[in-house]
Amino acid sequence: MGKSATMTRRLGLAAIAASLTTACSPLSLFATLSPKDPAMTSARDVAFGPDPRQRLDVYAPKGARVAPVVMFFYGGSWDTGRRQDYNWVGKALASRGFVTVIADYRLYPEVRFPGFLEDGALATRWAVDHAAQFGGDPTRIALVGHSAGAYNAAMLALDTRYLTAAGVDPRRVKAFAGLSGPYDFLPLTDPIAIRTFGEAKDLPATQPTRFVRADAPATFLATGEKDTYVFPRNTVRLAKALREVGVTVEERHYPEVDHVNMVLALSRPLRGRAPVFEEMVAFLKAHIA
Repeated sequence: MGKSATMTRRLGLAAIAASLTTACSPLSLFATLSPKDPAMTSARDVAFGPDPRQRLDVYAPKGARVAPVVMFFYGGSWDTGRRQDYNWVGKALASRGFVTVIADYRLYPEVRFPGFLEDGALATRWAVDHAAQFGGDPTRIALVGHSAGAYNAAMLALDTRYLTAAGVDPRRVKAFAGLSGPYDFLPLTDPIAIRTFGEAKDLPATQPTRFVRADAPATFLATGEKDTYVFPRNTVRLAKALREVGVTVEERHYPEVDHVNMVLALSRPLRGRAPVFEEMVAFLKAHIA
């Protein structure tokens, strides 16, 4: 591809990224057009439960053997999202040596809290049972998520009841990485939070900060200082609470990054905007052994 064509493509992707930021439009076009890291897609549309939303895709490094496993949970306010639109995340992580599982989960209004967490735990159980078929090591798992997906990953990492109920030993989770996640948002004032969590009998038990514990996995928390959708104070509060009980925490604040561009910074063409991907990968590799 010539320089002019390459530049045109990059400008086109930048325009798509801008539209995602301003309009929260679907990522399908970005997932289709974005250049991707070289990695094998090992399995698609695999069922981990009976519901049509309980499906997952697997991205594995070529020739993987006992590679660490990443469970990636996407965002979307717990009412939107498709795993196919994050194929570039799966390939990016697989290109760095992780067997990566991206799972759909049931959404509002089909479920409210904690249905999506139960689905995440079931998907993790599937990974424990099947990761070895793709060269993964099910004793070394990292939970990674963005936005609502970061909340899901945080709750699975910190509140051990969900993984335990699904038959997963929580000690298999060696690291957690949350990008622009809501972790401490009581009282419920936002309409999305009210509809999703408002019927919970124990509202404090919906908050990741409630379940901070000394033996929690090593944690990477990142936020953008321009994020006006999930405010950086969520990251600050969870990081502080974890540090206070002795958990290893790496807290990153990116001055020019907003909510959507936090996850887009994982993509191959947009990594130059902020070192989110490289710093997260380095953290996971250092702590998932």
